[in-house]
Amino acid sequence: MSSTEQTTPANGFPYTLTRTLDAPAATVWQAWTIPDQYAQWAYCAPGSVEMDVRPGGSWKATVVTPDGGEFPLTGSYLEVAENHRLVIGMNAPGKPEPETMSVELTPQDAGRTRIVVHQTCETTEERDLAEQGSTMLLNSLTTYLAG
Repeated sequence: MSSTEQTTPANGFPYTLTRTLDAPAATVWQAWTIPDQYAQWAYCAPGSVEMDVRPGGSWKATVVTPDGGEFPLTGSYLEVAENHRLVIGMNAPGKPEPETMSVELTPQDAGRTRIVVHQTCETTEERDLAEQGSTMLLNSLTTYLAG
């Protein structure tokens, strides 16, 4: 075994992000599940987002980085409970199983929504990158919903 390899603990390396958004759960749901809306806040190339939001349905999007790089992403929906919960599978190069991320929406008072994003990764490096990316997404979603 190489000294740089890591052994993944049985529960992996998880992160959880929680926010309260100033929008009803149905509005937040639409932002995550309507391609044109998703593309506006999720750093996607125009016209690159396709979504078949149902269990077993597929999705794809091309993310554009601040320096103009483009990264095509694909995956599927593992669990769909409208206005409440999405479990998204994300295909990762070189991995036999998709990475999964869950998005939970809970209605709050005054038309607000609590969102919880959770993912478990195989290494601390993957977790740190995924958490950074999810934090950027939630920041952008917050700005999008405020507009």
